[in-house]
Amino acid sequence: MKRIGIVGAGRFGISLAESLANAGAEVVLIDRNRPAMQQAGEFVTALQADATQPHVLEEAGFGECDVVVVAIGSNMEASVMTTANCKELGIPNVVAKATSELHGKILKRIGADQVIYPDRDSAHRLAMSIANHNVLDFYEVSDGYSIAEVAAPESIVGKTLAEADLRKKKNLTVLCIRRPDADPKKPRKVIIPQADDMINEGDRLILFGETKKLDSLA
Repeated sequence: MKRIGIVGAGRFGISLAESLANAGAEVVLIDRNRPAMQQAGEFVTALQADATQPHVLEEAGFGECDVVVVAIGSNMEASVMTTANCKELGIPNVVAKATSELHGKILKRIGADQVIYPDRDSAHRLAMSIANHNVLDFYEVSDGYSIAEVAAPESIVGKTLAEADLRKKKNLTVLCIRRPDADPKKPRKVIIPQADDMINEGDRLILFGETKKLDSLA
């Protein structure tokens, strides 16, 4: 089970925490806002504290997190200080939310591994990519339906598409297969699949279907 730390319990942070919890991750959420912590405490470990203080993150166990998301909104100083504290703590993957291009550049400069922009990146898409190592990319098409790029699960490797029968078993449509080239320096081949195409180890499947079905496959 992945352990994920989140700093900031605004709309984005709360949505991300709930999506991650639903995906089976262990989530620790920190914010200075007491009402927000009371709400979030129903589904994650919620701590009311000031994450700009380095000892707070350490005492909350953020040093053992696989990923920390700094989801602080308009307070750029707090966002930058918290991101710096996370990197100082040795957290391997720090994702920081930016509200402008300048904010994003500063976060990158101080060591953020990934910068996201709330107008461009939905919380659920980020949660999918963090919680499920098999999900390589994720796009919500409409309410309840999505397209995802998924590493071919071991359970269907070595089977044809007809044998895997994802349409019948999972109600998912395989739009294409992205297969590694024999030359690793070359881009993946895109295969428009036929029923007798074999699913190989290392393949990536572009799938369309209900989001909950994609979650279960991942």
